[in-house]
Amino acid sequence: MIQPIPAIDIIDGKCVRLTKGDYDSQTTYAVSPLDVAKEVEDCGYKRLHLVDLDGARSKGVVNLGVLKEITSTTGLEVDFGGGIKSDADIKAVFDNGARWATVGSVAVANPEMFDRWLETYSADRIILGADVDNGRVCINGWKEASRQMLIPFIESYYEKGVRHVLCTDISRDGMLQGTSVDTYCEIMARFPDLKLIASGGVGSADDIKKLDEAGIPAVVFGKAVYEGRINLRELAATYGLYLKSENN
Repeated sequence: MIQPIPAIDIIDGKCVRLTKGDYDSQTTYAVSPLDVAKEVEDCGYKRLHLVDLDGARSKGVVNLGVLKEITSTTGLEVDFGGGIKSDADIKAVFDNGARWATVGSVAVANPEMFDRWLETYSADRIILGADVDNGRVCINGWKEASRQMLIPFIESYYEKGVRHVLCTDISRDGMLQGTSVDTYCEIMARFPDLKLIASGGVGSADDIKKLDEAGIPAVVFGKAVYEGRINLRELAATYGLYLKSENN
């Protein structure tokens, strides 16, 4: 059964969502990241995907304070991405409570550093970020298309032991019009034991159901919750997550 993972994207310490990674399309929501995280936990989820959008387009991680606040206040296991571009960045992310670090730009631009992180922290704690547009992997907050093609990119790190991959279809991100099921199925056909996390385009619980039926291990979603298209508690009940008693 698929694992639904709620996501929080952050700019200036606030919950936001972009459309197709365009920072000019930013929508800011009047809820704090911590309040959203508490609601996620209260609905029975064990894991949270936290994205530092400030960090993604800068030279390093920016919103460590939000990460620390969530990990010190809740029991959620957090995978954190955005702006992890140096040894100091990834150390700070883990020091501030992240269970996993999602890394994309460094894996493309500095594979030697990424390899060193795999050795230092283990492949169990590193998630390979594969943000794709028209088949090409994009970096630096999705602003720059690399020469790396999706499947060969994943394969190069799969051979080094990577098993956690977060793949975002940029063209669908924030559109709420469905996910790239065919793309994720292609990945799983090539790498059957991959712990793939699908991302981009989830607009309803039905989109998650389609991924589940296709055998995709996990999916992140966020905007659909803010826009009232997905009920966190109902989704948790559907996928067998533990729900706290209403009386507790």
